[in-house]
Amino acid sequence: MSFTLKCMSAKNRTVSGALGGFLGFVGMSAVAGILVTAAVAPAVALSGIAATNTINVFDNLPEYLSIDRLAQKSNIYASTNAEDPVGTRVLLASFYEQNRVDVASDAISQFAKDAAIAGEDPRFMEHGGVDIQSSFNGAVQTLAGGGTRGGSSITQQYVKNVLVQKCEVMTDADAAKECYTDATQTTADRKLREMRLAIGLEKKYEKADILRGYLNIAGYGGTVYGIEAAANYYFNTTALNLTLPQAASLVAIVNNPVKFQLDHPDSETNGAANGYAANKVRRDYILTEMLKYDKISQADYDAAVATPIEPVITVPSTGCQTAGGSAYFCDYVTKILKTDVTFGATEEERLANFKRGGFNVYTTLDLDLQNAAETSLNKYVPKTYPGWDVGGVVSSVKVGTGEVLAMAQNKDYSQVPQPAGSDFTSINYNTDFAMGGSGGFQPGSTYKVFTLAEWLKEGHALTERVDSRVKSNWGTFQDSCLGPQNYDAQGFSPRNDGGEGGPNETALHSTTRSINTGFIGMAKKLDLCGIKKTAEAFDVHAADGGKLGQNASSVIGTNYIAPLTMAVAFAGIADNGMTCTPIAIRSMVGSDGAELPVPKSTCTQSVTPEVAAGMQYAMATTTVGGGTAAASGSRTSPKVPIIGKTGTTDSAKDTWMSGASTKVATVVGVVNVSGSFKNQRTFSMNGVGAQYIRHYVWPDVMSVANAKYGGDAFPEASSNVINAVAVPVPDVRGKSMAEAKTTLEAAGFYFVDGGVTSSELPAGTVASTDPAGGSASTRGATVTVRSSDGTGVTIPDVIGKTETDARAILSGAPYTFTVAKLEQATEDKAQDGKVLAIQPGVGAAGRPGDGVTIVIGKYTAPAPATAAPDKKNG
Repeated sequence: MSFTLKCMSAKNRTVSGALGGFLGFVGMSAVAGILVTAAVAPAVALSGIAATNTINVFDNLPEYLSIDRLAQKSNIYASTNAEDPVGTRVLLASFYEQNRVDVASDAISQFAKDAAIAGEDPRFMEHGGVDIQSSFNGAVQTLAGGGTRGGSSITQQYVKNVLVQKCEVMTDADAAKECYTDATQTTADRKLREMRLAIGLEKKYEKADILRGYLNIAGYGGTVYGIEAAANYYFNTTALNLTLPQAASLVAIVNNPVKFQLDHPDSETNGAANGYAANKVRRDYILTEMLKYDKISQADYDAAVATPIEPVITVPSTGCQTAGGSAYFCDYVTKILKTDVTFGATEEERLANFKRGGFNVYTTLDLDLQNAAETSLNKYVPKTYPGWDVGGVVSSVKVGTGEVLAMAQNKDYSQVPQPAGSDFTSINYNTDFAMGGSGGFQPGSTYKVFTLAEWLKEGHALTERVDSRVKSNWGTFQDSCLGPQNYDAQGFSPRNDGGEGGPNETALHSTTRSINTGFIGMAKKLDLCGIKKTAEAFDVHAADGGKLGQNASSVIGTNYIAPLTMAVAFAGIADNGMTCTPIAIRSMVGSDGAELPVPKSTCTQSVTPEVAAGMQYAMATTTVGGGTAAASGSRTSPKVPIIGKTGTTDSAKDTWMSGASTKVATVVGVVNVSGSFKNQRTFSMNGVGAQYIRHYVWPDVMSVANAKYGGDAFPEASSNVINAVAVPVPDVRGKSMAEAKTTLEAAGFYFVDGGVTSSELPAGTVASTDPAGGSASTRGATVTVRSSDGTGVTIPDVIGKTETDARAILSGAPYTFTVAKLEQATEDKAQDGKVLAIQPGVGAAGRPGDGVTIVIGKYTAPAPATAAPDKKNG
C-alpha cells in the first residue's frame, strides 16, 4: 500500500518536489504503522525504523479523554403557586452559549442515527475508532497536497468536538483561542492525537453511547448544537419525531454548517428560491448512502428525495428580554448564577458553569404580584417624560423567607446600555450596582425607621418628647465611631414638609407625620454610629458597595440604597425584627434531573421583638387617619393589618411608599434616574399628581398580596415602649434662668422660656414653672419657666387672725391689697370673727394692690336636739 501511494504521488511530481515525495513516503509509513498498532484493520506489512519509532510515539500518546457535561440551554421559570412551582411553572426565558438540549438515545429518531452513520462513517459499527480506509484516503490527500481532508470517523469527530467544547467554556479569551487552534488545526500531529483518543474512547464506551454523544454535541449552524435543538429550531419538532428527509437534512448540516444551514432563506446558493439546493445535494447523497447500506427501502428513498426542504424556523427564547416585564428579575437571577459562591468557589468556575448551563431554575417570582406591579406601573408611570429621566420601581419580598416575589420597573429591558431618557435600559433600578448596574436612590424619610429602632433600643418611649424646633444650631451630635460631630458651620437646618411639626414633638407623632426635626431631635439623644449599625442589622447597605453614611442628614434618608434592600428591611420589621437576606431561586434541577444546591436566605434578629413591636405600633399609625401613608392604606383591599412609611427627598425629586403586612413587604418609588429632575409636587402623569402615584401603585400590588397571602395582627407593643416614664420635675424656683435650663435639660425635659411674671423672688430668677417643681411629667416634656420681675409679693398667712388684724396686715405695706370679705357659718365659737381662708391661697404670687378675699367665721348656735317619739306595740 505504501508503494501504491508512493506511485500515485509520483504521477505529478516535479523536480523541486522530489524531497517532499520522499518525506511523504516516510510519513505514510508512519501512519500505516499507527493504524497497524491500533489494530483497526487487517495488518499492512511495513518495515523500517520509521514505522517502529512511530508506533512507539503513538503508544505514548494519551488515550483517555474526559467527557465533560455539554453546554446546554438553561431555563428560568416563575410560578403562580409556591407550593407547586413545577406544576404551575411559566417559562420566563432561556439562555445559552450554545442552544443545546442533551437527549437520550431513545429520544432520537432512528432515521437520524442511520443518516449520521451512512453519511459520515458507514463502517462505524465495525471499526475500533478509526476507519483505516477513510483515514488512508485522507492521509494521501494531506501528504500529496500539503493540507488535510476528511475521512475522520464519527468517533474521531466526536473527540474533536469534545476538545472544542473544553475550549468553549474557558473564561480566558487567549487561552480559549489557543485551545481551539490546538483542537482544530489541520496538522498530522493533531490527527495522530485525535486517532489515539478515539481508540481509547471506543475501549471505554459502547457504540450507541458514542453515536448519541456525537449527535448531541455536533454543531448545526450558528448557536444551534445537538440534534434536539436542531430539530426544534429548523423544523419545530423533536429529535424523536424527525421524518426521514428532515433527519437527512440536519445530518447534512453537520458536514459543513455554514454551507448547509437552513436559516438563510435569501442565500443565492442555499436559499428558499432554489429549494435550499446546497443542503438538498448533501441530503440526497446521505439518502443514497442510506439506501446503499439498506437502512431504508427504495420507496422510502424515492419519497424522501422528492420531498422539498421546507424549514420552519422556530427561534427559541434566548436572554432575559423574552421575559417581558419580568426581564429585570430574570437578569437579577442570571447575576446570582454568575456571582454566588454556591455555583462555584471562583469567578472562573461560576462563569464556566453558567456557560455549560443545562439546568432548570425555579424562581421565587410570584406571577400574580408581578403582573399587578407591571400593570400598575404601566398605568401610572410612563417610560419617558419630557425633560425628566423618570423611573418607577416595585420590589416585593415575602416576610420570613426573603423570597423576592415581584421586581418591576417602568422601562423595557435591554441587554446593552441605552442612552438616558430612552424607553429601554439595561440597568436594574431595584438592585445593587453589582447585581444590575444601579447606584441606588435616596430613600428619604423611609430611612427614619432605623432611627426609630435605635430610639426604642436605647430605652426611649414613643410618647417621649424631643426638641423639634426648626433651627440651624443643633449643636454637637454623639458618634461613637467618628467622635462628636457638629454641623452648625455647614448650615445644617432641615425643614419639615409643609410646615409640619411643633417645637416639642413625640417620637410617635414624628413617625406618624414624618417630621424631620422630630427625628433630628431624636438623633441628638442617640449615637449616629448606633443608628447606622442598626440600619446595617436590617441588611441595609449602600447600593454601590461603599459604606453607609452616618452624619445627621443620613437620619432623614440621604444614603443611596437599592429598593430591594429597603423591601428586605421592611420585611424584617414586619417579622418581629427578624431580617432574612433576599433569595430569588427556590430550586434548581440539572440536566440529569438531580436537584442542585441553591443560595439560602440567612435570617438574623436585627432588633428584639419588643423593639420591633414598638416600631410596628408607630408605623401602623402612618397608614390611617392623618398618617402620611393613609392614602395607601385606604386604597388597599382586602384590609389586613399593615405598617408603612413614606419618603420624599429634597424638592420631591424621589417619592416612596414602603410598607408591609405580616406576609409581604413592598417598596414603590417614583424616582429621578439621572440628570435634571422635576419637583413631583408640580405636575401630573397620566392624570395623577406625580407625588401621589406611589399611593396608587403600592395599593395595587399589596391588594393582590393581601388577597393571596392574607395577614395577621401585629404583636401588641408593651406599655414601656409606648409610654414615656414619668419623672419628677426639678424645683428650680429662685435659680437663674441659665441654671434652670441646664438642670431641666439634664433631667430630660425640654426648657421653654415663658417670659417674666410678678414675683417676690429676686428679679431674673425663676419665679415659677409649669408643670410645677416636684410634680411628675414624662421625660422630654416641655417645662415652661417664668422669671421674676422682683416686684411681686406672696400672699401672707393670716389664717386664724381677727378680721381687724388681717385687714391691717393685708392693706399695709408691702401688700396694699384691696380686701374683700365673705362670711362662713361656724358652730365653733373660737372661730367666730376669725379668718378661715384667703383667696388666692397663702404663698401665692401677687402684686401690690391686687385684690384678695378673706373668709370670716360667723358663729351660729347649733339647733336644739329633738326627742325621739315613743314606740307603741301593735
